[in-house]
Amino acid sequence: MLRTALDRLYLASGWIAAGFLLAIFAVVLGQVLLNLIDVLLRWTLGKPIGLLIPSYAEFAGFFLAAASFFALAYTLKQGGHIRVTLVIQHLPAGLRRAIEIWCCGVGVAVSGYFTFWIARLTGESWRFGDVSYGLVPIPLWLPQLAMTLGALVLTVALLDELQRVARGKPPAYDQGEDLLGPNS
Repeated sequence: MLRTALDRLYLASGWIAAGFLLAIFAVVLGQVLLNLIDVLLRWTLGKPIGLLIPSYAEFAGFFLAAASFFALAYTLKQGGHIRVTLVIQHLPAGLRRAIEIWCCGVGVAVSGYFTFWIARLTGESWRFGDVSYGLVPIPLWLPQLAMTLGALVLTVALLDELQRVARGKPPAYDQGEDLLGPNS
């Protein structure tokens, strides 16, 4: 039951990331269409009217940060992060497991540390009412909250991997890749 809940959490995180990528597409496409309308107005009326989506670049940047952070855990569990396995794939099973445990432990520590501090920053931004500097004053705690949640899900995924490897199971992120080919 817990396994199903965690797998759904990682999948939901991936879908949220995809949604933010779609939001970037929509905002940029909207601005491009408005620019095209302005060009057509310049050709027909001789003067553009300056159509724009206020703070569209800022929105796109915040959506990119959210997409990046929400994608971290899903990408880890799918084996999509870049890892150096060339050396450890040839080590004895016990040593390889010890190195995997160490790597997952360091990952948990770094991710947990980052999650703690970005959560504190998010809280401070909310408490002080910090807003962005664009045409549309966006409360900064909103994009920071997306980063916090994405980092938290990554920390949970790394803890999940740590306990998995510590119990002697192969890590979920190791999709059985053999970098030297089947005859190595």
